[in-house]
Amino acid sequence: MSITGQSQNRMDVTFSELREKGGTALIPFLTVGDPDPQTTVDIIVELQAAGAHILELGVPYSDPLADGPVIQRASQRSLTHRVTIDTCLEVAEQARSRGVTMPFILFTYYNPILQYGLDRFFEQMQHYDISGMIIPDLPVEESEEMRSRSRAAGVSLVPLVAPTSEERIASILDGAQGFVYCVSSLGVTGERASFHNNVEQFIRNVKANTDLPVAVGFGISSHEQVRKFSEFCDGVVVGSAIVRQIESQIPLLTDPERKADGLRQIRNFVSELIGSE
Repeated sequence: MSITGQSQNRMDVTFSELREKGGTALIPFLTVGDPDPQTTVDIIVELQAAGAHILELGVPYSDPLADGPVIQRASQRSLTHRVTIDTCLEVAEQARSRGVTMPFILFTYYNPILQYGLDRFFEQMQHYDISGMIIPDLPVEESEEMRSRSRAAGVSLVPLVAPTSEERIASILDGAQGFVYCVSSLGVTGERASFHNNVEQFIRNVKANTDLPVAVGFGISSHEQVRKFSEFCDGVVVGSAIVRQIESQIPLLTDPERKADGLRQIRNFVSELIGSE
């Protein structure tokens, strides 16, 4: 297990090192427990081997606000294993024990955190070396307590900024931590062939208003798209495309004799997303 208090540095160092090299962070998202918790650990190992830099650990939720059908199905599969916040933290610990060093970000809705208890939540986030969290249904106007607690714990509350945020961008970025997550398109998550009009200008406007790294997500699913956004972003989040790849490999992942092949397919897919410059 990693030392308490080191989690914040882990993500900051990753972005700092990439910035020095002119690189862009690939930030995969996966739903913990899909198809089962132990296989999630195996997949995390493969994601790091493929070249991923930071990982979003999705806590499955029965009533998601921002998730499209691919991630909703993954949550349904995960919930059959009764996956909770504690399960996600245990998966993170097991991945660390297998040599995974990339920062972890917990992606969860606010209600599970409230049910968990805020004091216990932040204690566990520190204990299990989680660098940050994304809470898509927590508006900035209601986030002051979480912001304050996250600063005290050294666990970044990563803000989401959408193309429609406009006059709210300044308040969202005020006191922001970790990095800024720009939503590339409107609606729920899912792979897309095109993005919101003027998305590049939107991201450049955000970058002009913060010194934090700026990452983009929602709908990015190909090497070409990753490369395009890497030209003006510090990080690129790929979610549904990876979750769909995991879904397509479930027949192999759930067969002990063919599991290695399924894991290899996922690793190859992520390697191709990064590609060669």
